[in-house]
Amino acid sequence: MGEEWFPFRRRRIWSFFDEMMREMEEFFEREFEDIEKMVSEMSERYVRERTLPDGSKVREYGPFVYGYSITIGPDGKPIIREFGNVKPQPYGRPRISIKEEREPLVDVMTTDDEVKVIAEIPGVEKEDIKLEGTEDTLIISVDTPERKYYKEVKLPVPVDPERAKSNYKNGVLEVILPRKGRPRGYQIKVE
Repeated sequence: MGEEWFPFRRRRIWSFFDEMMREMEEFFEREFEDIEKMVSEMSERYVRERTLPDGSKVREYGPFVYGYSITIGPDGKPIIREFGNVKPQPYGRPRISIKEEREPLVDVMTTDDEVKVIAEIPGVEKEDIKLEGTEDTLIISVDTPERKYYKEVKLPVPVDPERAKSNYKNGVLEVILPRKGRPRGYQIKVE
């Protein structure tokens, strides 16, 4: 019985390893295909070559930007905001997505009378900035051959976009949106 059992057992173990190796090979083939696809897309949009005055060639990559800001909200809890054009993807493929437009660093501050949105969008002219607003959203976009930015900002309170004001100086955009009129309270006399 021992001699008959060992060859059978050995075949089962090796078939298990063979199957596992086949699955690993398929996995790596898919991963390499994804990487090759990402590199080819990157080469088309994010790799440039230029010739220096001495005749040598230089290859430039990018722009690749990823970052985050952490602020403390009014409730004392941290608020984490990502920005850039490279976003890690949690589960699934591709693991990194690269967008042509960058997501600017944005900060939102609320007071009793207004909501102030400050965005860093360097390297553009104020004429290139497009702002669209609703009661609860502000969209910031720039689309030039050199720079592309896009950010949809969810506003914490309803605002009146028709009375909004903005200015742009030294790469910093400031948008001031008055809060929408709140219902006024009246004192009631107790009898």
